[in-house]
Amino acid sequence: MSASLQDTAPFRLPETPTPVDLVSKYFRTLADPTRLRILELVAERERSVGELVTLTGDSQPKISNHLGCLRWCGFVVGRREQRRTYYSIADPRVTELIDIARNLLAENADHVGCCSVLEREGA
Repeated sequence: MSASLQDTAPFRLPETPTPVDLVSKYFRTLADPTRLRILELVAERERSVGELVTLTGDSQPKISNHLGCLRWCGFVVGRREQRRTYYSIADPRVTELIDIARNLLAENADHVGCCSVLEREGA
């Protein structure tokens, strides 16, 4: 990762991140309920920020901030149309990953729900 890219990134990684550091950071994107909800909504169809604000009940700045993270990390792409930007899933594998997680969770939801270690980590 170049120094200029790391300087503008909305997060920080170690000077020389390991593959585990990067995958962990990638999955933290999905760990936020608002970002996950945004991904579910744009997976249904392309959505504007205004639509996402209405559908989630969150503020415009909060949704825009989450979209910035999702766009930066390659989960969504934006398409400008006049004064609006419409967001969609950047890669169909993103929705496949979420579907796989849901399928795995279906067999283990009680255990995940009761995991106190994840609560202490704030995830």
